[in-house]
Amino acid sequence: MVEYTSPYSDEQQRVLINIEQHYDTWMAAERAATALPYGMKWAERSGKEYLYQVLDRIGNAKSLGPRSHETEAAMANYTSSKTEINERRQASARKLTESCALYRSLRLPMIPSEAAKILREADRRSMLGSKLLVVGTNAMPAYSIEAGGEINDAPAETDDFDMAWSALVKDDADLGVMAMLKGVDSTYTVNTERTFQVRNAKAFEFELLAAPSTVGNMISNDRPSPLPLEEQEWLLLGTYLRHVVVARDGTPARLVVPDPRYFGLQKLWMSAQVKRDPRKKPKDRRQGMAVLSATKATMPHISMDEEFEKAIPVELQPFYEAWKVNYIESPTPRWR
Repeated sequence: MVEYTSPYSDEQQRVLINIEQHYDTWMAAERAATALPYGMKWAERSGKEYLYQVLDRIGNAKSLGPRSHETEAAMANYTSSKTEINERRQASARKLTESCALYRSLRLPMIPSEAAKILREADRRSMLGSKLLVVGTNAMPAYSIEAGGEINDAPAETDDFDMAWSALVKDDADLGVMAMLKGVDSTYTVNTERTFQVRNAKAFEFELLAAPSTVGNMISNDRPSPLPLEEQEWLLLGTYLRHVVVARDGTPARLVVPDPRYFGLQKLWMSAQVKRDPRKKPKDRRQGMAVLSATKATMPHISMDEEFEKAIPVELQPFYEAWKVNYIESPTPRWR
């Protein structure tokens, strides 16, 4: 009998369900707070009071007009909305903090703290999943959670953080990737020798990749410049997974990752490429085999039937067939 995962306990499963709910509530409050004006204030000019909307932390502001019934109502609405949203933020943050503490105590899968900061800011700006996708080893905790247990023989340690630009259409509604990164840490700067990479003062590295088909959907002159890789096209296929995890500093973040079938196949493909760092190839192969096997054995809602097999890109077909030869049917798949 083959076990491709080490199943989570009932208590671990309960915490995973609760942390999703608490994070969603907290993030909704965070987004509501972000949608509010930076600030509003009354100021006297030429003997009259005017209402000003504060635009940023250095005090830039624009006038909304002299004091009147309309501006007084606008100020009252802003004040009451801010109070209500802050109360929701504080209440939801308390519950979320408790869930994070339980998550850590139960030794559930974790990610680097700096990566979690980036994920939260991307989520707050509604860029996560719609424009940015976690594509490296840091995606592994999401696959374990989807599988209902730690995936056996799948290395999960990494020193960098890779995301891919995944927007299928151009949308300039947000300020871009660098603005998002600066919102996390003002010390992030582009590595001039590898322009798809940025580093902060702590030497934490973030790398931006992209499928060639998505590069043109970034804001013009945004940074970092994504590294276009043909193999990233495969990670846009299928259905993304979304799961809340906790960082090593005890803070939460949401992972949005590629379909595990295509993640696994791409990893196997990478393990066979001459250009790939030889030191990374064994990890690639183990991750690919483990994720595909865990998907087949524990995720019956993600099909690996004949219809899926026909849809596999031709470059990945040999790797799928090689995986099938090695796969041994595990016990009856279980729903989480």
